[in-house]
Formats: sequence, C-alpha cells, structure tokens
Amino acid sequence: MTTSKNNENTTSHKFLILFIVGFLMTLIGIIILMVATMLYIEGSTNIDVIIFIGPIPIVIGVGPQAWLMILFSIILAVLSIIMFWIMRRKGSEEKSLG
Repeated sequence: MTTSKNNENTTSHKFLILFIVGFLMTLIGIIILMVATMLYIEGSTNIDVIIFIGPIPIVIGVGPQAWLMILFSIILAVLSIIMFWIMRRKGSEEKSLG
C-alpha cells in the first residue's frame, strides 16, 4: 500500500516538474524571440497573439499580415472542434460497448 502511494507521489511530482520546466522554456523562448525581433528587424513587423480557451480562439493581430494569423486560428479552432467531436463520439461508443 505504501509503495503504490509513493509511486503516485513520485509520478505526480515528476509531472509537475516537467510541466513547470516546459512552461518556463516556452516563456523564455518567446521572450528571446521578441527581443531579437525588436533589436534586429527593421521595417514593418507583425505582432499576433492567439489564446485558445478550449476550442475558442482569442486573436489579437497588428500589422500588414495579421489576417494570416486570424485565418490560422480559425482553421485550428475548426480542427479542434472536429477532434473533440470525434473523441467524444468514440468515447460514447466505447461506453455503450463496455
């Protein structure tokens, strides 16, 4: 009993550490890209932010090619809704069989 409890704690602890490390690496990468863009690129720039809350995208875009990010986010939103629908359908089929 104690061994399984220790395994659960170790697994959840490892997952938490990996999640935090991945999040920090992503954040540092974004900061590096933003600084490099501000320092080395001249001329017109694009700033685009896409935040997904479930399958719903929140898009903020500034610049001459912001429409590409809006189009990309709409495509991703449609694909995520389709994937959610397929996974939900498979889950309900497995429940009815089991």
